[in-house]
Amino acid sequence: MTTAQPRAQPPGTPADAARTLRSLRERMPLVHSITNLVVTNTTANALLAIGASPAMVEAAEEAAAFAAQADALVINLGTMTAERARGMRAAAASAQRSGTPWVMDPVAVGALGHRSEVAVALLAHRPQAIRGNASEILALEALSAAGAPRRVRAGRGVDSAHAAHAALDAARHLALRTGAVVTVSGAVDLVTDGARVIRVGNGHPMMTRVTGLGCTATALIGACLAVADPLAASVHGCVLVGLAGELAAERARGPGSLQMELLDALYRLDDATLLARALIED
Repeated sequence: MTTAQPRAQPPGTPADAARTLRSLRERMPLVHSITNLVVTNTTANALLAIGASPAMVEAAEEAAAFAAQADALVINLGTMTAERARGMRAAAASAQRSGTPWVMDPVAVGALGHRSEVAVALLAHRPQAIRGNASEILALEALSAAGAPRRVRAGRGVDSAHAAHAALDAARHLALRTGAVVTVSGAVDLVTDGARVIRVGNGHPMMTRVTGLGCTATALIGACLAVADPLAASVHGCVLVGLAGELAAERARGPGSLQMELLDALYRLDDATLLARALIED
């Protein structure tokens, strides 16, 4: 099965983000996710709340067949094992063959050798989008470059040791080399196709106190890939999770209730809210 590629869509205004959300809810895309065991429930519920259909199919014996049937694929390197790596490779290769758009989240790449090797190998299967924190993007760009150095600037496990703007040049280079749209998450998210840079200002500081919200952004980018081109999908996925985080923080008493309120906020997002509050600078 070959998945039809979404038409190019302008990413730069709140109205564009609203259009993507409407398309997503109308189509209800099937999103194949091989993701971090710590956040499987969180990302599955976020996809359901926004209007997509998640499927957490990870076994190597099933991953290739399912990736060919899905509307989009999400690969998150968070909890790495040899078996999960086999499933990731099988799914990514199948997605490339079948035309299923996919997004990679290079969790802790640069900090640990095995996952770094897996991430670089996955790039050969041409993801349409990559999302990570600044340290992950710096490391992935260095490791995937010709004549890559043995040592790279790594983060502190899954946490970034760098601000988003420090990885902007690396993100541009990585986008040009791989053909993927690259997102650097931070207080302001930076999204680039190598030429354009789009900034997304939505979000709330309390979101950094809940595990998996970066992974949730990747999952929502995956859902948007089913209905929008990679640049629009990357921008709008960041807008959706960031704005939901803002709305959740207005009701939450702390990180625990923020997580619950964020799911409700994703479910309630509508045109009016996006038009009034989406912060996109093109």
